[in-house]
Amino acid sequence: MTPSTPPPPTRSRLVPMRPRNPHEPHRAASTLELFFDLVFVVAVSIASVQLHHALTHGDVLHGVVTFAIVFFAIWWAWMNFTWFATSFDTDDWLYRVLTILQMGGVLILAAGIQPMFEHADFRVSIAGYVVMRLAMVTQWLRASRSAGAARRATLIYAGGIACVQVLWLLSLLLPAALSPAAIVVLIGLEIAVPVIAERTGHTPWHPHHITERYGLFTLIVLGESLLASANAIIEALHETDDLAPLIGIAALTLVTTAALWWIYFWPPHHHAIGGLRASIFYGYGHYFVFAAAAAFSAGIEVEIDTLTDASELHEPWAAFTYTVPVAVFVLGVWLLAIRRYADAVVNVVVPVGALLILIDPLLPLPIAMTAVILIVIVAVLVWRPPVEPPSPAH
Repeated sequence: MTPSTPPPPTRSRLVPMRPRNPHEPHRAASTLELFFDLVFVVAVSIASVQLHHALTHGDVLHGVVTFAIVFFAIWWAWMNFTWFATSFDTDDWLYRVLTILQMGGVLILAAGIQPMFEHADFRVSIAGYVVMRLAMVTQWLRASRSAGAARRATLIYAGGIACVQVLWLLSLLLPAALSPAAIVVLIGLEIAVPVIAERTGHTPWHPHHITERYGLFTLIVLGESLLASANAIIEALHETDDLAPLIGIAALTLVTTAALWWIYFWPPHHHAIGGLRASIFYGYGHYFVFAAAAAFSAGIEVEIDTLTDASELHEPWAAFTYTVPVAVFVLGVWLLAIRRYADAVVNVVVPVGALLILIDPLLPLPIAMTAVILIVIVAVLVWRPPVEPPSPAH
């Protein structure tokens, strides 16, 4: 039996959860993974809407901090499932049931996003988060039975995740004044578990599969920007008869979103998955890329609210809600995937372009300038294709 051939099912119709071959040919996202992503569309959309409301009412600091916490929970649950699936996906009935249970946890978390923003009430979202994570504990315990050399790592994953979930539940008993510090500590513990586990026994990662999954999630968060633009314009039509500015923002949003897509998919992402350090850098660094893309959709809605005098946030500050996420996205993709596979021209144009976008609100017509700068970056990427990648990073 070759490593890429799945073992036969047992009498209970379960497939032994052995490590997948990291060089398995034609490995692609499964229909279950695509189905799993659908609930994250819901969660990201709700988080972006709540960020928009906070920014529109001028509650910038609280809105951004709460969004960062909410998006961590969304991203972390998605990422942990993705990396587990690349190593141990069996697609049997128990694997599917536990995955659907995680989807239920995401929906519970999504239901608790509005109370988090409006009342700093974390109870519902933490309950949903714990449901997701305990389902992953079950998956890791099941994997440990057939993991071979990776058995110790799977047990550390299971034990570490379980312990942190107990701490999340206990954090609900703390006084409100201690909650921010507790959240920071617990997030630190969450991100430490994979690092500790992988140092004790490496689980196999399929570079093409992982980067395809990251690309699909990028499409989800970029799609939120197009949806936000459409919804905001539909709402604004009830507030104004001047269609020209709305049409202009819609067109510029499409150009900007298309440019972000072009920039993200320009480099060979799969070469970034190698040793532990490179893979952690790529995997964890995407938090900023994904969060920026999701926040970009909120910035679009703030800009439209500003046009219709429905926002307490005025220019140039309103424009920063649009340009900062775009700049963070471009810089993030450059650091994670472009920099190592680009020549000197690209490695100057992309980061300088991102910095210019960051300060666009200090110039006239910042939204139009952002689109123009992104068009220039894309033109340079077309002119200067990726260079031959170096040997895999470690």
